[in-house]
Amino acid sequence: MSKKVVKKRKRKNKFVIFAFEVLALIVLLVVLYVVNFFNHVQDGGLKKSEVAINNEIADDSFFQKGQYTNIALFGLDNRGSGQYENGNSDTIMIASINNDNKKVKLISVYRDTYLLVGKNRLAKANSAYAIGGVKNAVKTLNANLDLDIQNYITVDWGALVKAIDALGGIDIEISRAEMNKINEYTVEIVMMTGKQTTKLNTFGKVHLDGTQATSYARIRKLKGDDYLRSSRQRIVLQAMLEKAKMSNVAKLGTMIDSIKNDISTSLSTKDMLSLVSHVKDYQIESTTGFPFKLGTQNINGEDTVIPAELANNVVELHQYMFGDDDGEYSVSKNVESISNRIKLKTGYTSKSRYIVDTNKYNNTAGNISTVGTIEKNEKSSKERE
Repeated sequence: MSKKVVKKRKRKNKFVIFAFEVLALIVLLVVLYVVNFFNHVQDGGLKKSEVAINNEIADDSFFQKGQYTNIALFGLDNRGSGQYENGNSDTIMIASINNDNKKVKLISVYRDTYLLVGKNRLAKANSAYAIGGVKNAVKTLNANLDLDIQNYITVDWGALVKAIDALGGIDIEISRAEMNKINEYTVEIVMMTGKQTTKLNTFGKVHLDGTQATSYARIRKLKGDDYLRSSRQRIVLQAMLEKAKMSNVAKLGTMIDSIKNDISTSLSTKDMLSLVSHVKDYQIESTTGFPFKLGTQNINGEDTVIPAELANNVVELHQYMFGDDDGEYSVSKNVESISNRIKLKTGYTSKSRYIVDTNKYNNTAGNISTVGTIEKNEKSSKERE
């Protein structure tokens, strides 16, 4: 990296490319089926000048080499279909794929995270999209996290439901409480999308259609709150990726055709072609939530996730994404400034008592259930002690 930001980076893995969501994967696979698809996808390419890449990162030799490509995925909570201009982005993810070994890392940015979201305003991360659309949402990620994201994919409920149905559904292990919540949430999703479903009467390992799986991904009002909801979203995406990898071109083509009017993306035909040739090789290596160390506070009448502190969390994020095990990365002046503003506003510091330990929710890779995720992560934590 540039000496302005960091001493020379040491890396165990040469480089990581963007870990894009399974729906991003679905968009890419269209290339294999029908060229006309590109006339339907809502394209909104972003220029470097539009996405607020911090100066130190823009000048950084490491990022300039293009060894990493980061793509943002936004899931909008709009109660309609194909409306991508605004609305809260209640799913915010960053995908990071190692271009050498095609291993993928998924990062969920908790929607309630207190960040600088545009117009010099501190607020919840999910409001950035509503304030200024996808450009502002990408700016928020770059400015607060020292990243160089220039591509995105935006979907809504309808796209997720259709994509999962076209894949033939997915298999996930659920608890009795999750079964009840799925049945509760499907009512609204059926009303919004018109996609009918059946009531679940069993739990354990079950086969979910698009409406049921989307309902599962929305579950928040159970143990684990939004942290575990983010885990569920990654579990669904993992299951979709595995199903997509097993599907033939005809099935993928059917899926793409069903959602082509329900996606907004900046990915060009060239981007898709360069990735699609390796789609069968992609493997989700690990997943996590962000921030890693946090507290909660009621701000303006809303429960808000407070990074404690943002600068320290961003260093840990770069270590996770890029293998900075030597700890030599240092944040940009802009991230340091935002971090100090959040600390001044909330009183949270790196020495504060953390209310929430999210480690047990973070890594969902290889799991098809929240119970399995928690058990595996707790076991890993004990082994590291």
